[in-house]
Amino acid sequence: MKYEFQMGISMTTEGKNTQVDESNDLATSFARGHSGRADKTRQDIIDAAGSLFAEKGFKATTISQICKAADVNQAAVNFHFGGKEQLYIDLVRYGYEYALAEIPRPKWEPGTPATGRLSDFIVTFLRRAVADREPRWPCQLIMREMIEPTKACEEFVRGYIRPSLALLQSILQDLLPADFPQERRLLVGQSIIGQMLFYRVARPVLKLVLAGNDLLRFDEPQIQRLADHITAFTLAAMGAAPALNV
Repeated sequence: MKYEFQMGISMTTEGKNTQVDESNDLATSFARGHSGRADKTRQDIIDAAGSLFAEKGFKATTISQICKAADVNQAAVNFHFGGKEQLYIDLVRYGYEYALAEIPRPKWEPGTPATGRLSDFIVTFLRRAVADREPRWPCQLIMREMIEPTKACEEFVRGYIRPSLALLQSILQDLLPADFPQERRLLVGQSIIGQMLFYRVARPVLKLVLAGNDLLRFDEPQIQRLADHITAFTLAAMGAAPALNV
């Protein structure tokens, strides 16, 4: 399946909403309209390499494995991507651009309460990182890159992590008292991210602990329930909402 990535995505930097163009070199390359055989070859490499890198990681995946899975020769990989390392870096970027394209950041009207913005942030994060969506390799590749960082991590942090954390901090700045220490606000933000990533990173253990439990479903209704819980739990912990009740 082919994914096209020419798009404009609204992102937040240093607490300010700005419209940024996500049509960078990779996105443009994927969407620039290669035709026929070259187009198919490129997409076959993307699909094969993405799945292999997500499953095995950068070091354990070989060019020979990618070529065999894509039914191409090494010259084709070099021609389209310049080699294994650049292919991997491109696919990590592909992975987070895919998430941004499929599930863009919410757009808020001026005056939207910070509690509502926090809820929207959390459900968007869960849909991107936790929900079961096809194809699964883009999200799996990003999770692997976070656990086993490579040269691609720097660009991933710059293009995806920092804007997301800046957005979360701008929400928390409106929720917490004006004199709340910045270092503690950063810790609060990391705690929120940790609550959400738990359902992705700890999933293999959860399957053993909670076998048969509805908590193991990561469809849209369950994602919304998790988002409601994490939002309520966080707001109660910050004193921005009543304590949790039954």
